[in-house]
Amino acid sequence: MPIKSKKILKIVLGVIIFFTLPSFLFFGFLYFKYNEDLPTGIEGKKADTLAYKMLEALNYEAYENTDYIEWTFKKRRHYKWKKSKNICEVYWKEHKVNLDLKNYSNSKVYIHGFIIESDLREELIEKAIKYFNNDSFWLVAPYKVFDAGVARKLVTLEDDSKALLVTYTKGGNTPGDSYLWLLDKTYKPKAFKIWASVLPINGLEASWSNWTALDSGIQLPTFHKLLFLGIEITDIKGTY
Repeated sequence: MPIKSKKILKIVLGVIIFFTLPSFLFFGFLYFKYNEDLPTGIEGKKADTLAYKMLEALNYEAYENTDYIEWTFKKRRHYKWKKSKNICEVYWKEHKVNLDLKNYSNSKVYIHGFIIESDLREELIEKAIKYFNNDSFWLVAPYKVFDAGVARKLVTLEDDSKALLVTYTKGGNTPGDSYLWLLDKTYKPKAFKIWASVLPINGLEASWSNWTALDSGIQLPTFHKLLFLGIEITDIKGTY
């Protein structure tokens, strides 16, 4: 190899190492600091009782009676969810999808206000489904602990307090994910720990705080903190 080529190769390798090594070290630090095994818990009546107490603290009845929920997720995507009709309007960039949550094939797709019937339609419907599943979860996840396909376990923490381990055995974008709900003294969620296939570190904790109560009585979070990241939820509305 010519001397000039060797010199260029050394420079390129040096630049790669300069930018990647700190990232690897930082990830290693986070992994060893935060990574946790999925805790063991006990299914049954006690787990369900704790879940009911959490729902009572959040006024689950108000959630059931709230028929329309609107919100913006991280200032990127906007939603108008009509629960009783199983329909949600999903907006991002120049796209709008009238998502039929009962039968995805009935969904309608628009770009710049014009309806789309080409092959792009299916792609945008799939994207809208993934957006809705993720972004609505960060808004209403506590209310869904008794959904079909959800397993609940009671977990005793090191300080002898109780937490609720919820595993989604089917549905959503990533079935099999688990969340450990950490509750305050009133049984209201204050955070959960995450075991999800999309995250490289197990047991990361995200806050559930900055709650707001809507006119319908439903309580919804406006902000989550996950490590150094903030997940902001704005423009929240809810009506009967």
